[in-house]
Amino acid sequence: MIRVLIADDQTLVRTGFRVILEAEDGIEVVAEADTGAEAIRQARLASPDVVLMDIRMPGLDGLAATEEILRQPDPPTVVVLTTFDQNEYVYRALRAGAAGFLLKDAPSSRLIAAVRAAATGDSLIEPSITRRLVERFATPVPVSPPAEFDLLTDRERDVLRLMARGLSNAEIAAELVVAETTVKTHVARILTKLGLRDRVQVVVLAYRTGFAPS
Repeated sequence: MIRVLIADDQTLVRTGFRVILEAEDGIEVVAEADTGAEAIRQARLASPDVVLMDIRMPGLDGLAATEEILRQPDPPTVVVLTTFDQNEYVYRALRAGAAGFLLKDAPSSRLIAAVRAAATGDSLIEPSITRRLVERFATPVPVSPPAEFDLLTDRERDVLRLMARGLSNAEIAAELVVAETTVKTHVARILTKLGLRDRVQVVVLAYRTGFAPS
């Protein structure tokens, strides 16, 4: 059972997310929070596997709450809820250690996919968010792909292109008609070969080098 904490200052948003998630097998909403401080408290009390964290909340915001939660022993995975006009917040959330980014108006299927991905150590990043991160924080002129790109197999390149589109491991597996464990292996090898820390760095590099179309 995937245990979820929903942190958002809007009651209707929390209620809507709860209804969507609890209609799914294997997902349980164990707590809600309407402030960053309450999210930290509930993260300790309810021991969720995944936290859906809104950025803008009264008092302590979602970014500060994310940083505090991720400093806890055996912390949950945090998926940040964002909107198009919050690019600078997305970047700060990335630096804070958030594992995924989801648009608040995304379809219910993306919400469910994001929660399931986060619970398995994967991440789901909306392609539109990735593009905005690249537009703002990457160099305006594409850089040459590092020599390490030559180490990637054809299948690893296929996986990288799908990662750049924002697909989760499960979605990549369905696209390539392979097992999800196979995709996880490919992702791990891509990270190792390119010398990168996480999925977000891989995706940004793919856009910066022109490997993935913007």
